[in-house]
Amino acid sequence: MNDIVGTMFSKTFMDELLKPQQLYSHRTMKTVLTRLAHTSIMRLNPASMDRLYELMIMAFKYQVFLCPRPKDLLLISYNHIDTIREFVKDTPVVLNQVDETHRKIIEVYSSLSEGEFQLLRQTLLIFFQDMHVRVSLFLKNQVQNPNGRFALSTSGPVPHGIDVPGLIRTFDCKGREVSRAEFPTGGCYTSPIREGSFLLHGDRVSTLGLNMYTVNHLEETHTSKTPTVKQADNTPNLLAKEELNLLARLMGSMKAENTPKAETVFRINLFNTDREEEEEQARASGGAGESSYEVINIQAMQDEQAATELALIAGQFAEGERQENQESNKGDDLLAMMDDL
Repeated sequence: MNDIVGTMFSKTFMDELLKPQQLYSHRTMKTVLTRLAHTSIMRLNPASMDRLYELMIMAFKYQVFLCPRPKDLLLISYNHIDTIREFVKDTPVVLNQVDETHRKIIEVYSSLSEGEFQLLRQTLLIFFQDMHVRVSLFLKNQVQNPNGRFALSTSGPVPHGIDVPGLIRTFDCKGREVSRAEFPTGGCYTSPIREGSFLLHGDRVSTLGLNMYTVNHLEETHTSKTPTVKQADNTPNLLAKEELNLLARLMGSMKAENTPKAETVFRINLFNTDREEEEEQARASGGAGESSYEVINIQAMQDEQAATELALIAGQFAEGERQENQESNKGDDLLAMMDDL
């Protein structure tokens, strides 16, 4: 890790990176990442490197999406640098490189206006717009759809310095408030949290840019809702009962009009030799004198003549398949002879 951080935060590389220039392509970015990873003893095959690059891109895309203000892009980068600083805190030389790079970033970007930060954020989103790689962690936390697109929430704290939406105030020409009106916002917004520190050291407040595999980290960003567990509904389904009644009427064993108390009962007998059905019918006839239900007999036994015809047809198909196999075997034998020659 010290080798990778030392190379990435070297003065030559950072001076080249902070020069005004066009945004790198995905191919160039992947090449830079590969060279950085291979500066240590770690070696990754191309497939693993591609997966690492996709995971890095999707994680940063998610953080840029959730950025409350364009200026908060700096807080994301500062969280990244603070985490790297913890990795190399026992190596003073590399730690000084990280601090020096942090100072350069503060010097270059702290003077940008809100419009310039918005342009920077829009440029990053354009760079990410064609990347829709599914990440298991995002899918598990229900912040990413199966098609790879993120599911952003309309609730949570508003950006720092912004009022909670839902109120319209009207002022007169002298600047005095004359009326108020409320409107539905379509979400559950709360007051903004305090602003994070943009200094070299301090509380960044925002959790964007921290380890996304930490427990409850995604929940703290107010982008995922815990699905409510629905209680089991024991109410009888009247539609299912009507469908069963319709089935009975189609089978011809139930009258169309509804009887007030007694309902017609039917039984289905698939086989004429079903002794259980016959015994049940006999007991019902003997006990009540007349059966309270009608038995529908369905002949499910195969007819011998039909079975014989089907066997002849199947035999014709089998003979055709054997002939085809013999012809294909002849072709294989011919190819084998040609190979021998």
